[in-house]
Amino acid sequence: MNKRCLGNLEVSEIGMGCMGFSHGYGKVPEEDYSIDAIRSAYDFGCTFFDTAETYGREQFYPGHNEELVGKALEPFRSHVVLATKFHLAPEEYTGPGTLCDVISRHLAASMKRLRTDYIDLYYLHRVNEQIPLEEIAQVMGRMIREGKIRGWGLSQVSASVLDRAHQVTPVSAVQNIYSMMERDCEREIFPYCLEHSIGVVPFSPIASGFLSGKVTAATAFEGDDVRKFVPQLSPENLAANQPILDLLARFSQAKHATSAQISLAWMLHKYPNAVPIPGSKNRERILENLGASQVSLTDLEFEELENALGACTVHGHRGIDESEQNSFSKHWRK
Repeated sequence: MNKRCLGNLEVSEIGMGCMGFSHGYGKVPEEDYSIDAIRSAYDFGCTFFDTAETYGREQFYPGHNEELVGKALEPFRSHVVLATKFHLAPEEYTGPGTLCDVISRHLAASMKRLRTDYIDLYYLHRVNEQIPLEEIAQVMGRMIREGKIRGWGLSQVSASVLDRAHQVTPVSAVQNIYSMMERDCEREIFPYCLEHSIGVVPFSPIASGFLSGKVTAATAFEGDDVRKFVPQLSPENLAANQPILDLLARFSQAKHATSAQISLAWMLHKYPNAVPIPGSKNRERILENLGASQVSLTDLEFEELENALGACTVHGHRGIDESEQNSFSKHWRK
């Protein structure tokens, strides 16, 4: 696979979101299947894997996903870029100077579960408005100097919030929701990140599966499946957004690719600093998504697709500006 950079971190141009092996998409597969799927992604050429300390709610326990990913990646840990995220509760902050010890405990626990002595990319999962972001950025700078992490990032932030953090300690990557259906990042995040050599790591780049064309009004989202709360997947919005699927179908037929692959190829063509991390618990879908790296659009094809998308109205919107106090995840977090 071709490589891209997130700050000073070189990664495959498509990464892998691992959350679904622990929660968020209904019943999870057996551990052996999950480990094989992750290792199959590596064999395909994926060198960028994403997890978080909180992944494992309901069916398992927080930290389950890190343990699973750590076990899967252990044989080739030094050949991959491993990203995880930490969450800070307001009660953990008791005043200036306390965050270093608090974040160090989070980091140590994640490293133990991940079977590693360093983290390549360490994200603040959501900004907590009750904890000074600039102080967190200072701690991240210290951890980078000490070699505990190689880079750090933020998730679901606006450009103004990103700038506050970046001015203290340079940010390697921003993980925001971005797809053909969620394009808020195009206004400020991508321009800012291009200017400051920051990578953008789109999560849900296939719009929770919508852009694959495989999600219909008859699709049942069971258990802890977060897609039951995604506004674009309501029956009425599925019908209203059908023109986008028709457009993708036309291009996928012409390019001998799947609709999901076309949506990822569009993203890779549009922004040189975009590294999407589609998530799936299905090995076949994982390899299909990674296969988008082998689908290229000509400038003319991209322009035609971009213009056609611009003429479509998207129904249902989530947005990128989330904090711990105002987060989409509050709909399903337990």
